[in-house]
Amino acid sequence: MYAIIETGGKQYRVQSGDIIFVEKLNAQPEEAVVFDKVIAVSDENGLRVGKPYLDGVTVKGTLVKNGKGKKITVFTYKPKTGSSRKLGHRQPYSKVQIDSIGE
Repeated sequence: MYAIIETGGKQYRVQSGDIIFVEKLNAQPEEAVVFDKVIAVSDENGLRVGKPYLDGVTVKGTLVKNGKGKKITVFTYKPKTGSSRKLGHRQPYSKVQIDSIGE
């Protein structure tokens, strides 16, 4: 059984027990999170697809931790003018363990 959920503007295919990295959520570690934007669910009855989301279907998970990804260096350079700029960016994320997919 799997589900396709949407969170943070991205779509994820999840099963019970999966660990996913999503855009940062407003929750504390060890707190329960519920994803209600479920696009599709596949189970023993077949595949059900929503228009755009399925009503009454939720995916429940537990937030493991919040963190930041690896640093990405952004270097902007314009030739012949002597202008350059170096920036760094670390994208925040939330690590979520999927507990159950249910009605």
